[in-house]
Amino acid sequence: MDFKKIILNTCFVFIFFLLQCSLFHIFGLNSVVPNVLIILIATCGFMQGEKSGIIVGFFCGLLMDILFSEMIGFYSLLYMYIGFMNGLFRNVFYPDDIKLPLIMITISDLTYSTAIFIFMFLLRARFNFGHYFLHVMLPELAYTLLFSILLFSTKVSLMKLSVSVMICFSTIGFMLSSFLPSLRESVAAIVS
Repeated sequence: MDFKKIILNTCFVFIFFLLQCSLFHIFGLNSVVPNVLIILIATCGFMQGEKSGIIVGFFCGLLMDILFSEMIGFYSLLYMYIGFMNGLFRNVFYPDDIKLPLIMITISDLTYSTAIFIFMFLLRARFNFGHYFLHVMLPELAYTLLFSILLFSTKVSLMKLSVSVMICFSTIGFMLSSFLPSLRESVAAIVS
């Protein structure tokens, strides 16, 4: 990888991590948000190859491990595996075809969610896979695919789109954060 790709991938990791961990939680349904890190890792994998997928997956996972995990290495290993598996499809990726990215992101997100269920719930004797599948896996997959379609259907580069999405969600978040307290006060005044 050349220096330009390293800088660009580093920027993408931080931007997508911030999107997933802060801004997308505003629009979450039952605390389910799109997994944009999976989109980034899969995209780097099948566009740049196994090595790039592994490296981007490691750093995305390391950020998740540091901030949200009790043990360091679980998300890093999982995201590295997903990046490697997507990198195997570099030779069959065509930029004009949206089917392969959507299929690979679907498989990656289902693999991620299944691994989370196995290692975070099943090993703790929580066996209700049907509930997890219907209430967590499918909504997250739907949100992730919707964002992927928006991302890949436009012919805009990832950097321009991620910056414009971040600005848009920041504006909407600011508007909501300034509007919701006044709405809450109005409802409380009406109720009491």
